[in-house]
Amino acid sequence: MKIGIVLYPTFGGSGVVATELGKALAMKGHQIHFITYSQPVRLGSFRENIFYHEVSVSDYPLFDFQPYETVLTSKIVDVVKYEKLDLLHVHYAIPHASAAYMAKEILKSQGILIPFITTLHGTDITLVGKDPSFEPVITFCLNKSDAVTTVSESLKNDTYAHFDTMRDIRVIPNFIVTNESLPTLDLVKRRSYALDEEPIICHISNFRPVKRIEDVVSVFAKINENIPSKLLLAGDGPERSLAERMARELKICHRVIFVGKVRDTSHVLELSDLFILPSETESFGLAALEAMALGVPVISSNTGGIPEVNLHGFSGYLSDVGDVNDMAINAIKILHDKNILAQFKQNAWEHSKKFSLVKLLPIYEALYVEILDRYTK
Repeated sequence: MKIGIVLYPTFGGSGVVATELGKALAMKGHQIHFITYSQPVRLGSFRENIFYHEVSVSDYPLFDFQPYETVLTSKIVDVVKYEKLDLLHVHYAIPHASAAYMAKEILKSQGILIPFITTLHGTDITLVGKDPSFEPVITFCLNKSDAVTTVSESLKNDTYAHFDTMRDIRVIPNFIVTNESLPTLDLVKRRSYALDEEPIICHISNFRPVKRIEDVVSVFAKINENIPSKLLLAGDGPERSLAERMARELKICHRVIFVGKVRDTSHVLELSDLFILPSETESFGLAALEAMALGVPVISSNTGGIPEVNLHGFSGYLSDVGDVNDMAINAIKILHDKNILAQFKQNAWEHSKKFSLVKLLPIYEALYVEILDRYTK
């Protein structure tokens, strides 16, 4: 199949999943065409069956804002026509689904039929979608998509709650590329951050308010009072200054390490003993899954799709949003005994295999074939 994938090329979960999906499909012999405004950060070097089409927006003085959706639509039309694509798979509703619909109608007027599948990843529904100015467009695009998928049951329920659609929404979870075994710990690298007896706790995000960075620091401070530890904070964003200020006020600056944006988060996770994800909401919790895939137990909130990923008492623990005391108590339960920690690490890794790309890729392929069959009958 020749598949066009429309995505945001950044570090966010939707871009990561879309890129990894395309790479895996290419390895199986499908021809993949990424369509976006810059090369996806997880795309890597030149490889077989993968093509990148850049959407370039000129700065016209007539416009106060660049007309990205219009330019994206035109690029999709060109790629479908001249690369003879069979199918479009768009990740994130705005503006990708609306651009795909416009491109589909333009191509239809030229005698070219192209189906498109929309995958919803979270904030396009839970944040952007709730804005009344976007709701009619998103509802329309959902109803006009040839298929709609979400990454969790929680997000599926949110979509039905916020939008006037009766579409059959399918849940295909986010995935990770699992390892055959847990990675070997690089002691030399680890010792550059912590003593051997000090657990390393980490958090990785874009530091937006929804991630509740203040809770990360508060939970760590409580853990550190009982078990001297180190905290690695990977990422950057508007709440970083808050975390820095809290670390100073709590007098734990020497135990909190800001590593900034990291292209490959596995380098941080491989050194870590525990991952903290106290988010206000998460439609799936891909960061938690990536941690578990490297044998890192998760202390998280119980909101959104996180309980579908993190099993309470098995791969980690769940707490109510904002309950930093319970999160700290649960973290100490895991960290205070090396045997318990080892068991949780093994459990987290074993559970992550349920979200293996090897298991979920055939589900996407079957969906593509089903949609294409409709167009050939």
